Amino acid sequence: MKQLSKHFAVKTILIALFIQLATVAVSIGQTKTEQIDKLMNLYSDYGQFNGSILVADAGKVIYKKGFGMANMEWNIPNQPDTKHRLGSVTKQFTSMLILQLVEQGKLKFDAPIATYLPDYPKASGDKITIHHLLTHTSGIPNYTSFPNFVKELSINPYSPEAFVKKFADLPLEFTPGEKFAYSNSGYFLLGYIIEKASGKTYEQFLQDNILTPLKMTNTGFDHHETILKNRASGYEKNGKNYLNASYLDLSIPYAAGSLYSTVNDLYLWDQALYTEQLLSKKNKDLLFNPYIPAGPGHYGYGWFINKAFNGEKNDSLTVVEHGGGINGFNTLVSRIPSDKNLVVLLNNTGGAKLIEMNTAIRNILYNKPYSMPKKSLAIAFVDVILEKGIASGLTYFKENKNSSVYAINENEMNSAGYQLLQTGKIKEAIEVFKLNVEAFPQSGNAYDSLGEAYLKNGDKKLAIINYKKSVELDPNNANGKKVLDEISKQ
Repeated sequence: MKQLSKHFAVKTILIALFIQLATVAVSIGQTKTEQIDKLMNLYSDYGQFNGSILVADAGKVIYKKGFGMANMEWNIPNQPDTKHRLGSVTKQFTSMLILQLVEQGKLKFDAPIATYLPDYPKASGDKITIHHLLTHTSGIPNYTSFPNFVKELSINPYSPEAFVKKFADLPLEFTPGEKFAYSNSGYFLLGYIIEKASGKTYEQFLQDNILTPLKMTNTGFDHHETILKNRASGYEKNGKNYLNASYLDLSIPYAAGSLYSTVNDLYLWDQALYTEQLLSKKNKDLLFNPYIPAGPGHYGYGWFINKAFNGEKNDSLTVVEHGGGINGFNTLVSRIPSDKNLVVLLNNTGGAKLIEMNTAIRNILYNKPYSMPKKSLAIAFVDVILEKGIASGLTYFKENKNSSVYAINENEMNSAGYQLLQTGKIKEAIEVFKLNVEAFPQSGNAYDSLGEAYLKNGDKKLAIINYKKSVELDPNNANGKKVLDEISKQ
């Protein structure tokens, strides 16, 4: 299953944790700014970052720069004032708007959502609260995981009211409050609730209550048809090449992912979070409370809450951050409030290793050893396959998989397999997907892709085995379940 817009947030970020890197000692004689610049230039040279970055240390900007192209057709470079789509970074703005309405007495955290949406099905509307939506504990199925999302839902415009009906009647995946399960549906609903409680559109309420007060003049709700100065185009990597990202109607991500911004504006946002300009301290602190376990850390209201250096003496440093992924873009805003440190990474070629970059930058800020990037083994060995055949490609992979020069990345391996699959090289694609499964045996997505390749090759038995393994590892894999059901009916 090729990973596209279905993950506005977490999945791609977690994958990067598996990458093997060459750790280097703290650089002597170089400033933090010089070290960050050297690091990011290498990521850019390797084709692994194409976007804008800003780093603040103790509240002061020490580095901001653009890399690569905002528009490849016209060779327009990325700059700190380039507007990028944010994807799920939008959620932190949505949660702020909700808390403002709570502070105004128009919403209550523990009130059932049926209180504000009387037409919502009562079977679930009376059980789910605002708190559940904010913390991804509602049990509402995530619409970006629906099998028809990419080809049908994502390309058509909907009003908030009409789109809510696409998931409102579906059974809950678990009892509200029982566990964490990332759901864009929940944040879509929060946007709709904001409209009902405020009497304004989500876009207008955002403008009036956050963007205008903070003078964030380069941030807003994106619209495909609007002529927007300095907006970056979105691209997807296909091996060494780039493609224009597939179309997505921006009414679909909505309050879960439809904003655009710049690194400069996101610095203004970060600085405002240290004040009470938008919200009282009492309510603002609620944003960053670790309510529910979520992966290696916890989830607050629109933010992941983690520790900076797990297992070390200063692991008490708390990181509040959130990533985003939307067609052609991936993003990350990472803050360490105790030291007023900030890293903003906005990339417009999709799937960049932003968590890996952020980790290295954080280590630079705290004078710790950090990791330099490696070249992509997936891209290199697919070139060998295309030039010399699969046998030579597999030999090249085996010779270099433990190299200090190359890294194996799950997303890149997955993309390499699809690059071959889409050009009719099915047997070659199978070999690539098999290597990906071997490298990442706990990835449901890797098994899903291998199953798809076997199915295209006419091997239903092996397709079923791999799809079943995929669903076992990722019970939310709706696509895998659908394919298994279709095969069983044949």
